[in-house]
Order: sequence, then structure tokens, then C-alpha cells
Amino acid sequence: MRSVEKLLPICIFLLASVTTRAQTPAATQGAQLGAAAQHLQQGKPDQTIRECKAVLTADPRSAPAHMLLALAYLAKGSPAMMADAKAELQQALDLDPELLWARFYLARLYLDQGLTEKAQVQLERGLKQSPGLPHFLSLLGEVRRKLGDPAASLELNRKAIEADPTMTPAHYFLALAYQDLKQDQTAIAEFQKAIQSPAVTPEMYNALASLYIGKQQFTEAEGFSRKAIALDPSRPEAYLNMARIYNARHASDKALEALRAALPEGRSFTPSEYYQQLQADIAVERAAAYTDKKMYAPAIDEYARALDFDPRRAAVHRRLAEIYLLKGDPARAALHTKESEKLGTGQK
Repeated sequence: MRSVEKLLPICIFLLASVTTRAQTPAATQGAQLGAAAQHLQQGKPDQTIRECKAVLTADPRSAPAHMLLALAYLAKGSPAMMADAKAELQQALDLDPELLWARFYLARLYLDQGLTEKAQVQLERGLKQSPGLPHFLSLLGEVRRKLGDPAASLELNRKAIEADPTMTPAHYFLALAYQDLKQDQTAIAEFQKAIQSPAVTPEMYNALASLYIGKQQFTEAEGFSRKAIALDPSRPEAYLNMARIYNARHASDKALEALRAALPEGRSFTPSEYYQQLQADIAVERAAAYTDKKMYAPAIDEYARALDFDPRRAAVHRRLAEIYLLKGDPARAALHTKESEKLGTGQK
């Protein structure tokens, strides 16, 4: 999941920390951090940043202030802020290695950036400090799934739910693991548990939409995509799912409109494997829409763009081969067929 969530435990932890740790000597600093935490809970990251910087001016070694400043940077949602957030979390841990929540959010940030092994290291260290902590167990399960072990994710997320039955992310991660194991019905049951929680996120709706698209149940998929957009209209994944639905229905103009919303002109993304894949997916759907409209030149350009983002996509080479055959260019079609065969049918 790619958002700052469940900030209440963090804020409570900070309020406790600032009143007990020797590194925050002044009661006024504790009050400032308490106010900063409250601002963050209220969705006011700029005010949080101001309060934290005021504390750090007086006491640069305040680990809770560095951690809360990092969370405020993350809450801004700007790709340019990600490096600053990571630096602040690392600084917090350098000052106080026992600061568990700083370790948790650093792991989340690593995971979002595709640095899965680094995320695993942070989570395993956290569990050595506090064995059985459900947030750490659950996220470690998702890390293991991304490293190719969905069975480990099932085990760890079940332990997380045993420790805390309200752990919504654990149901979401269980669903993803069941999907990897091709147990779609069990996955749907876990997704349903996740979306019935007050802590539902756009990612949960998007994952369900993707699952239903794969089953060609487009009405259900559209409903979940629209719910994801309602929760956060700035996220691109739901618009991408809408484009897939429209392309499946041969509504090419609507697909292109959805893709413009997914990737507005001038929008930047955090450099990561995830966003590389996202932009490749957007290019593929745009190419599919152009192909349906028999606009072969822009379709070829978009498929080439997808390969720039991800050269491993055999299906893109196959589609390019089909277009070149339609254009009466068997030589280029043969080149892309050969590339597709090299990559293998198992590739996207």
C-alpha cells in the first residue's frame, strides 16, 4: 500500500516518547510534538513540518521529531519528498534504534520503492526488538510474498490477525497471497473482509477490480474502480483499471479519457520499479485503444513506449507483430515475433 495510514498509533507513541526520553529536555518541545502529531492526524502536513522543524532547531537529536517530520513529508504525497522522508527516518533510527515505528515506516518506504530486501531487514530487526508485533508480521508477510513466497505471507498474516483481529491490511495481504496461489475465491473472501473495514484503502478496491477484470466480470470491476476513485481521485491505478474495462468493451475514446486522468500532463512519479510498471501498463492500454480505432502509428509508438519502461514484455512484441502484419510489413512483424519467442510465453 502506498499511503501514510494508521497514524493514530504513531501519534500516541510520539506523545509518550516526548514526555519520557531524555533527548527531549524541554516540556515545551513535548507540547510542540504533540501539536505536530495532532496536525498530522488532521491532514495538515505543512503545520506538522513547521512544528517539527522548530523542535529540531532547539534539539537536533530529537528522534521523535525526525520521525514525525518524515511522516509529514510522506503525507505530502510528493515524489520529491520521498528522499527527505527516508533520510529523516534513518536519522531517527541512528539517534534511537529502539524507535520501532520509524523502522516500520522505513520498511514501508523501501517496499514502495521496490527495495524489498531492505524492507525485510528493517522488519526482521523490528521483530527482534518486539516479537509478535502484528503490523510488523503483516508487512513482513507481504515482503515475503513479493520475494516469491506467498505461503510465508499466509503464515505471517494469519499470526498478525491472531494477535490483532482488527488488522485490515493483513486480510488484504492474505488476499494477494491467495491470488498468487491461484485461489481466487479465497482471495475474494479476504478482500471482502478488508473492504468492509473503516480502514479500507483505494489499493484494496483496485486489487478487487483487477481480479474481476481477469475473470471478465466487468460490471463488478467497474464498481470497485469507481469506489477507489471516490476514495482518492489522485491515484492512477483505478483509472488504469477503468481503461482496461473500456478497452474490453471496445469503448476506445472512454479508455483514452480514463488514461488521461491516470497520467495527467506534467505529473511526476517516484522513481521505482512499481511506477515503471504502472507507466508501461498505461502505455499498453493506450496502444490497445488506438489499435481498436485502427490508428496504428500512435499504437506502435505507445507499445514502443511500454517496452522502454519494461523490455521484458513478450505480449507487447506479439501485439506489435500483429499490427505490422495489418500494415503489410511482414519483416518487422517477424522481428517482433522472434523477440516474443525469446522472452517466452510466461512473460506479460
